Amino acid sequence: MTEYNEKLVKYSVARRFIIKLGIMAHSYGPSAARLESYLTQVTETLGYQGIFHSTRSEIMYVFWKDDPMVQTQHVEKVEKGAFNMAKLARVGELVELVVAGEISLEDAYTLLDKIDKLPDPWGPFAKAISFLLIGVGFAGLMTGNIWDILLAGGLALVVYINVYIAHQFHGRLIELLPFSSAYIVGVLATFLKIFLPEINIQVVVLSSIIVLIPGFTVSAGIVEIVSDHVVSGSANLIAGITYLLKQFFGAWFGLATVSIFLPTIQENTVLYTSLNLWNPWIFLPLLFIGLGVAYQSLMRDFPWVILCCLVSYFGVIFGNSFEIEYLGTLMGAIVANIFGNLWARKFNRPTSIVLVPAITVMVSGSVGFQALFIAATEETSKGLNQFLQMFIVALVIAAGLLIANTIVRPKVTL
Repeated sequence: MTEYNEKLVKYSVARRFIIKLGIMAHSYGPSAARLESYLTQVTETLGYQGIFHSTRSEIMYVFWKDDPMVQTQHVEKVEKGAFNMAKLARVGELVELVVAGEISLEDAYTLLDKIDKLPDPWGPFAKAISFLLIGVGFAGLMTGNIWDILLAGGLALVVYINVYIAHQFHGRLIELLPFSSAYIVGVLATFLKIFLPEINIQVVVLSSIIVLIPGFTVSAGIVEIVSDHVVSGSANLIAGITYLLKQFFGAWFGLATVSIFLPTIQENTVLYTSLNLWNPWIFLPLLFIGLGVAYQSLMRDFPWVILCCLVSYFGVIFGNSFEIEYLGTLMGAIVANIFGNLWARKFNRPTSIVLVPAITVMVSGSVGFQALFIAATEETSKGLNQFLQMFIVALVIAAGLLIANTIVRPKVTL
């Protein structure tokens, strides 16, 4: 084989590896900006040039070797998958080995398939427990009473069962997942209120489905739009709002279904055990651990995930102490992203591993869901005004992330 042919073969192998890398990384949850920057850096490290454009549904690749006028293009249709920090981390480690010359591109290409087929570090039972922990933790932080918290945990398990069944059979069940989960929780919560009038339906329903609420998708969409990734950002924003509306209509229809056939108690007129005075530190660890498991974080990354969530929470508390609206959210986003950037530089691992769970703690989607709930059950104008706050919160988070990136320049990671 001539030297020219050898270069063509290496070029072809490199292209195939980059294309496969983009497809897999896209399915594990990084933003369009992170994925495009990462693919560009890896391509340049391998000695080639490339331009990449990622959206929610496709990735466009453009490669060239020496002459930018002689380009090779490839477009791949993709689907947005669930966050999987374990596989994202392993893909990052594999790329580091390729860049260091410790593994060939051919072997790396094969290993990408093996990584994709690896079982999740946290299986179905652990993930079910994570739903319970998130439900209990969020209900506690919303100062629900003892029944709110217990029911939120139990109904969160029901939501997980529905999620598990939907992913086993795929198809229509996946499309109906946001509506069906919220509907089931709405029916059960409203029915139980007949016997336990002291429960707060809004707290129970929101806490039970909070793990599915697309707050991060909405926030990520705003961040991408602000960062000039308009197509991807708009798609994420619309997808997040659509998912949120499906959840709202599911919960609302669930409440209406029971109300039509059975009388319900509208007000909490009886004495109940309040947890308003309980320390939030009882519930924060539950919420953070649940998020780490739900996002399939590796055990070695778990302490850093928890620490980043704590840093974000302290930032929110510090900002709120000044009693300036949205300052807490801004400070939380800033300190979380600074921590994530420093951590990525120190350990050479994807920033998303610690940043995504931390930002999820400030989910703007929960604000939107509460607003729709208020609009449907109480005051329409008040609910719609609060719904607009969801976009303001998302914009504040976007501003915080951008400010943090100017304070500590981010390492190009997934």
